[in-house]
Amino acid sequence: EVMLDLTLGFGQEAKVPAVAEAPREHSDRERPAVPQRIEQAGAAVQLAQALCTPGQMVGFLGGRGQQEQPADPQTQAKRRQAPTDESGRFASKILGNTEDVWSQILPQQTGKQYTPTTLVLYTGGTRSGCGSAQAAMGPFYCPLDKKVYLDTSFFQEMARKFNVRGDFAYAYVIAHEVGHHVQDVLGILGKVQARQQQASSKSESNALSVRIELMADCLAGVWAKNSNDKYAELEQGDIDEALNAAAQIGDDALQQRSRGYVVPDSFTHGSSAQRVRWFRRGLEGGNIRACDTFGTQQL
Repeated sequence: EVMLDLTLGFGQEAKVPAVAEAPREHSDRERPAVPQRIEQAGAAVQLAQALCTPGQMVGFLGGRGQQEQPADPQTQAKRRQAPTDESGRFASKILGNTEDVWSQILPQQTGKQYTPTTLVLYTGGTRSGCGSAQAAMGPFYCPLDKKVYLDTSFFQEMARKFNVRGDFAYAYVIAHEVGHHVQDVLGILGKVQARQQQASSKSESNALSVRIELMADCLAGVWAKNSNDKYAELEQGDIDEALNAAAQIGDDALQQRSRGYVVPDSFTHGSSAQRVRWFRRGLEGGNIRACDTFGTQQL
């Protein structure tokens, strides 16, 4: 049984303030680059007192890499270099867009204020509030330090390994991780992770993970819909890029590619069809209520 009482934003009417000042809309010329919320790993990272349990680090891809061994001084020095590549600048722009959108629609739809996350760009490996991180793990969100972590080479890896290309496909990756932050702001992520720690089996924990990940896919779609309503930047080809990304990184597709067979009980992020379906669901409605993966038996 994986049903959970998650009424924060779902199951009850949102309490929207009677008078709320809408955040200022930024055009491309006015939109802030939010450099204050972009960090380069290697600078002082505030670690939480306790490291995350395995279920507390939530990422874009199924599976987890092995913990990183301590890096040699030369590698550590390299990681302290600020990112200057196009991927880093692109990630900064998308983060600014998600902040603009969620700062407006989260209070409107749930009555809760949005607290922006921070994006940490790194190369190779770094430390987070949830412990060690490696590029092989893919992008992830750490709820203990409220930050999104992204290796700047990941977009190239998506193109090489999964045949996923296009700016909006890459924007979907970042929006998915920001979706986990939205879950955290709403109190949903903490509830699910507490339930995972009480799970009686690995398959039960995995089933909860699938639902939280599909919800993040849906929230990425909600962001995309509302961003496009604001800025009218998307074309059908952009949507197709994101849908292709969702299809290529489903657990069944990844397992088939790496093992040659599929084990559904081991899924942690959902099948390709499920990831496409929930992203599309958020994209079509643009409302957080459409993303209640815990209120349905049919994913």
